[in-house]
Amino acid sequence: MRIILAGTGSAVGKTTIATGIMKALSEKFDVQPFKVGPDYIDPSYHTLATENTSRNLDSFFMKEGQIRDSYLKAMKHKDIAVIEGVRGLYEGIDSINDIGSTASVAKALKAPVILIINSRSLVKSAAALVLGFKALDPEINIAGVILNKVKNKAHYEKTKKSIEELTKTEVIGGIIRDDNISIEQRHLGLVPARERENSLKFIDLWSEVIKNSIDLDRLVEIAKEAPKITSDIIPIWNKLNNQKVKIGIAYDEVFNFYYKENIESLEANNAKIEYFSPLNDENLPDVDALYIGGGYPELFSKELSENKTMLSQIKDFHLENRPIFAECGGLMYLMNTIHDDKVVDIYPYKAILTDRVQALKYTIAEVQQDNIISKKGEVFHGHEFHYSKVIVDELKHPLAFKITRGTGSYDLQDGFMEKNTLASYVHTHVAAMPNFGGNLTISAKELGD
Repeated sequence: MRIILAGTGSAVGKTTIATGIMKALSEKFDVQPFKVGPDYIDPSYHTLATENTSRNLDSFFMKEGQIRDSYLKAMKHKDIAVIEGVRGLYEGIDSINDIGSTASVAKALKAPVILIINSRSLVKSAAALVLGFKALDPEINIAGVILNKVKNKAHYEKTKKSIEELTKTEVIGGIIRDDNISIEQRHLGLVPARERENSLKFIDLWSEVIKNSIDLDRLVEIAKEAPKITSDIIPIWNKLNNQKVKIGIAYDEVFNFYYKENIESLEANNAKIEYFSPLNDENLPDVDALYIGGGYPELFSKELSENKTMLSQIKDFHLENRPIFAECGGLMYLMNTIHDDKVVDIYPYKAILTDRVQALKYTIAEVQQDNIISKKGEVFHGHEFHYSKVIVDELKHPLAFKITRGTGSYDLQDGFMEKNTLASYVHTHVAAMPNFGGNLTISAKELGD
């Protein structure tokens, strides 16, 4: 069983509605959540709501067969998939094709779509929206509609009648507008769900609203109509390493932006994962390599700088030529300072938070030099997602990647290299770099001993 919740555009309340549905359905089913597109924050809410790790499905990173492979891997022993779309149903990387869109994932999974409409001030025009979305691509099965931000019951009934009679598409629920169920904004999106107690209160509230506003039984019936997926399954990672290694992954309030499949690709390549906290732990675990992902180190720069033993041990790990891979927030942590707070100091540059977004887009990178996760000549897709930047007055380190789509860290390049440490603003997904897990574990074995 699977269903996609897609919007007609921004500000339709997809995350609130999707998370509320996930929580409500979790009372009866084992729900596997997914998010379309490159996102860490929405999935953190999904994970809290269902107690299952939310996965990303993205046709910019993944071939159709990889989307199916990732979906099927996650759905083992699960009852129903609820997939939150990204932006409007058809929005992708350009104005014509489907790449990067919710529609592309709906096609790959043959999943029925529930269209979420911001129906404020709309009645008959809501029917026009539904007709347009259905006509644009008849291959998409728009199986139902949810109306959000309706004024009152009378408004809901009039809009429901218009859509059902004029478009022959059923409306399975309507949510009265209420600013109390919106989500606070911060930086790139929503407040991180690491603020667990407050987030759980919101999620419980959303769930109650959903149970009182949407026909969940009908939603489940629609999800059951999705056909079985059987063809063209392409693995999202390669298995290259047969020797056991240990990889330390930074995971705490600061560093928590990881694609689950990246970690699973390491485990598939015989890595034992040891989690540690750069914020709270005094010592590194005994491991062969480190992986430091994204997050919000700029919010914790003072506390990170005060954990001097951890900073020293990571610097020593680097000086011993053992592999370290860092993404985005991890890159900031390896610089000389964040703001004016001293951090690891592998690279003699300052990281700062700015008032405006520095990069927020899909990227394409060409590998210019062999490194611990990729080989010269390879091309991979990723994304950039940050308000921070690194101030480089004089470049003192080679850069691993040439950025052909996107911004990068410096002069359309990224991937600062120093000994066996690699730090990049580009977020990598193993589907776009299938040898990621194999290369990093092989590097850990060869360089970490």
